[in-house]
Amino acid sequence: MTDPFVVVGADAAGLSAASKFRREAPDREVVVFEKGRWISFAFCGMPYFIEGRVERMSDLLSLSPSEVDERGIDLRRGHEVVGVDPDAKTVAVETAAGDRVEQSYGDLLVATGGRAVSGPFDVRGLDGAFTLHDMDAAAAIDAYVADPDAYDPGRADVSAVDRERVDRNAAMPAPETAAIVGGGYVGVEMAEALSGRGLDVHLFHRSGHVLSDFGEAVGERVETALAAEGVTVHTDAPVEELVGDGRIEAIRSGGEAFPVDLAIVGVGIRPNTDLLGGTGVELGDGGAIRTDEYGRTNLTDVYAAGDCATAIHAVTGGEAWMPLGLTANRAGRAVGATVAGNPSRVGEIAGTAVVKAFDMEAGRVGLVGDAAAREAGFDPVSETVTAGSRSGYYPGAAPTDVTLVADRETGRLIGGSIAGPDRAAIRIDTLATALEAGMTVPEVERLDLAYAPPFSPVWDPILIAAKVLNGTLEEA
Repeated sequence: MTDPFVVVGADAAGLSAASKFRREAPDREVVVFEKGRWISFAFCGMPYFIEGRVERMSDLLSLSPSEVDERGIDLRRGHEVVGVDPDAKTVAVETAAGDRVEQSYGDLLVATGGRAVSGPFDVRGLDGAFTLHDMDAAAAIDAYVADPDAYDPGRADVSAVDRERVDRNAAMPAPETAAIVGGGYVGVEMAEALSGRGLDVHLFHRSGHVLSDFGEAVGERVETALAAEGVTVHTDAPVEELVGDGRIEAIRSGGEAFPVDLAIVGVGIRPNTDLLGGTGVELGDGGAIRTDEYGRTNLTDVYAAGDCATAIHAVTGGEAWMPLGLTANRAGRAVGATVAGNPSRVGEIAGTAVVKAFDMEAGRVGLVGDAAAREAGFDPVSETVTAGSRSGYYPGAAPTDVTLVADRETGRLIGGSIAGPDRAAIRIDTLATALEAGMTVPEVERLDLAYAPPFSPVWDPILIAAKVLNGTLEEA
């Protein structure tokens, strides 16, 4: 096959696919189009850069353009793919210079990721109001938060940065009060980051608990941890309006105006699928591109991976869209191998996720809420226990909340969450493994987990939760 493997998007899924393909098919061309200048950056690290834990933006880059070139990948930044012709097997590309070209492909991977949404709020043209979904936004927020006389422009030390935007925000008076709209991952992480920069932080969340996907027990622990560090948490508090004339002045929630001089809107993301308009591609959960177990779409020789694509849920066996970092990297690598001639499954997903709020750690996996479990056809039974993270007599032991969810009829574990300040988050990997294996609650209870006083009590909190939930199932 002489036509190249064309990849759209040069971040996690795209460059993972291109790199794997190049290693396995060294004689075939691979072309990667990226509409912007940023490539292969750590989205999840941006709050920690803004907080100051990460000193330089360059620390968040996995690959530089020169390193991509050394791998034999034809990377073309400033090239936006604006259309696909699946019959002719070509893509239409617009360059930064305004030219329009066509590129043929033998196989095509769409790895365009997602974009931040701001709901009813328009942050454009309103100084001090931001969404956080790219490195330029992170650099601008970091500059805006700093005192103009103290800002270090060397922190944004990557040539791809929008220097004009950074300089403009660095020149503005430093904010004192911040509003974060949305209590998901980004909202919780940014609450810690901005508090660490000395701001008075207010977090607004439209439902009853932050981190809604983690369950009530986790939400309560995280809210307590945030409040203990001076973050004011507003739950059941949808934001109606960003108020300001040129610069953010207040946010309005429940009819009340809260004066602020910084607002971060983190109400979700949407998959980038516009370039496939008119192709007949099938879209699935969340409006993402529907793919099979190998990342293939319904279009011949067209694949999708990462935040723009669906995957198969490990618990339900159905379609799911869960934009997470490992999912993107793993799926891209698998597609690269498949296109090179080594068919590889992208793997199932379970929504395994962890997050921290100061010293409080939280994790979740599978179907945590009753509504999601019932919608998937299960009859959920759940229990929440609080147990020590280590032997009680060993220094550092701390309360750890574990919630387990099982199917009443089969006893199968279908979800769980964890919260606690002492290595709680990493314990979620045990539950993720159990879900992937289709284990029942009695099987989880019999797991031979490691014990030593510095690491765990004899009965790990997960084992205690499984024992309690198994008792409930036996009584049912």
